[in-house]
Amino acid sequence: MLGMNATIEKFGYPTTLIADYDHWVVLLRPKQVTAGCLVLACKDDVGAFSAISEAAFTELKTITADIEANLASLVHYDRINYLMLMMVDPHVHFHVVPRHAEPRTIAGATIADAAWPKPPDLTTAAQLTDETLTAIRDHIATCWRKMIDR
Repeated sequence: MLGMNATIEKFGYPTTLIADYDHWVVLLRPKQVTAGCLVLACKDDVGAFSAISEAAFTELKTITADIEANLASLVHYDRINYLMLMMVDPHVHFHVVPRHAEPRTIAGATIADAAWPKPPDLTTAAQLTDETLTAIRDHIATCWRKMIDR
């Protein structure tokens, strides 16, 4: 197993961990812009998408399918955005933002997509307690494991 880079740690690993793959981790995004926002971060210690390993590229197909299946069942998104910005955090990662025209509820928290139908505004986020974020993480992780175990 590869080590975790600074970008992964900045997004709260291991506290925010939802799923751990060979070359990637799926984390709950601490700032929930919409219900079920995630961070998909590569474990490779690289700062360019073209520099990730071939194995990481190959695994990406499986992980994006898992992300979309899980979020579709949990928050019934209308669209899903994968944003690779890497302006502040230098390692390869995506902000995964499920988009929805109407507010969605996850683990008891109702969250609106304030920017719908425009591009997501990552500077805004629902005001959630640590307990609520933990409940959202646990709910997504539990559903993830059930889907993987099928």
